[in-house]
Amino acid sequence: MHASSNPARKPSGSALTRRRLTHAVTAVAVLAACVTTPAASAAPLREVMFVGNNWDGTADVIRSTGDFAKIGRINVIPDKDQRLTEIYLNPIKLAFFLGIRSGPGEGHDQFVDDMYSTPDGTAMVVSRPSFADVVSLDLATGNIKWRFPVSGFRADHMSVSPDGTKIAVSASTSNTVHVLDINTGRQLGSFKTGDKPHENAFTNGGRYLWNMSIGEVNNDFDAPWQDFLKGDRHITVVDAATYQVVRTIDMRGKLDAFGRKDLSDAVRPATFSPDFSKLYFQVSYFNGFIEYDVATDRITQVKTLPKNPDTSDDRTTFVNDSRHHGLSMNPDGSKLCVAGTMDDYATVVDRATLQQGPLVTASKPYWATVSGDGRQCVISESGADQVTAIDFGTGQKVVSVPVGDHPQRVRVARISADWTSPTH
Repeated sequence: MHASSNPARKPSGSALTRRRLTHAVTAVAVLAACVTTPAASAAPLREVMFVGNNWDGTADVIRSTGDFAKIGRINVIPDKDQRLTEIYLNPIKLAFFLGIRSGPGEGHDQFVDDMYSTPDGTAMVVSRPSFADVVSLDLATGNIKWRFPVSGFRADHMSVSPDGTKIAVSASTSNTVHVLDINTGRQLGSFKTGDKPHENAFTNGGRYLWNMSIGEVNNDFDAPWQDFLKGDRHITVVDAATYQVVRTIDMRGKLDAFGRKDLSDAVRPATFSPDFSKLYFQVSYFNGFIEYDVATDRITQVKTLPKNPDTSDDRTTFVNDSRHHGLSMNPDGSKLCVAGTMDDYATVVDRATLQQGPLVTASKPYWATVSGDGRQCVISESGADQVTAIDFGTGQKVVSVPVGDHPQRVRVARISADWTSPTH
């Protein structure tokens, strides 16, 4: 039999090369399809702001720049009837539920505290104080995708990691911070804190997680000599991979060393300089803020801001012990924005000189954040049910936008470019 008639004969060198090349091209094409198809099919995203209307149980979605116009609204408590049934059938849960209403809720239920979007823009993750949980809401349908009940009986402030994959939430009655996978709600870790954990912040590219505990703010033992009745207040710093404590910071001794024994050591809203070398924070009862140097572990400056002459100095009248509550910094770190909650104003402060700008009249401003383009400070006016943008450059008001009942937290988020409010 001639070699040419043997069907099993080995191909020539050129034929083998062509076959191998064909297989390689096919493999590359398949691999490219696997890599590029998800990206090609991913919906384009737009930047917005979430505004949590705490007493409404809703979140408004507004533009993150320009006119900050409202785009839509989300019902944050679609499971309200189910949750209330569970609470009213459990005497302990009911006691805490009613305690939140009469205490931090100022006679109202607290249905939304903090909010973030998932990296793909399909869901909003929300902490709900009165329901003691965190839920993920499908932005297209309004339905709950997952729910995480926190330990204890109240959920509070959250923070999202720089890569957007995990969130930290304060469980304020159990002195615990839970860290969750933002997409699934699975707990990745947790750690213990001081009394009443409040603010959380990821730093150094997500390497560390800081928690500030504020102590008991719901009693009227507000005189300086009664300070010991407020509990253990300190900053807990953990490794964000292992959740092991790497540092504990008690501001009491540092304030005393700076000559400010009169100031509370309950650290409230806080913001870091861009290089994380300085921490700026507010404390209970104080109309101003403090600068802390992270490396030297000492307080370096205290800024006192003007009092409103119409605001009582009676500490028991301050909402949850906070005279000023809301602090943010523009992207280049040159300006601070301060919400003077009980003094009914907000102001932009030059970080180098600590000189404040115009006092922009605002009704019980409860939070301060930064617009999507970094040019404005956005405050929530909880007393007027609106958010207001203030220009970092001029310190002047730009625009106010009506929102729901008692707005508090405002967060920049990314959602589908063609998103519209769910029908229910």
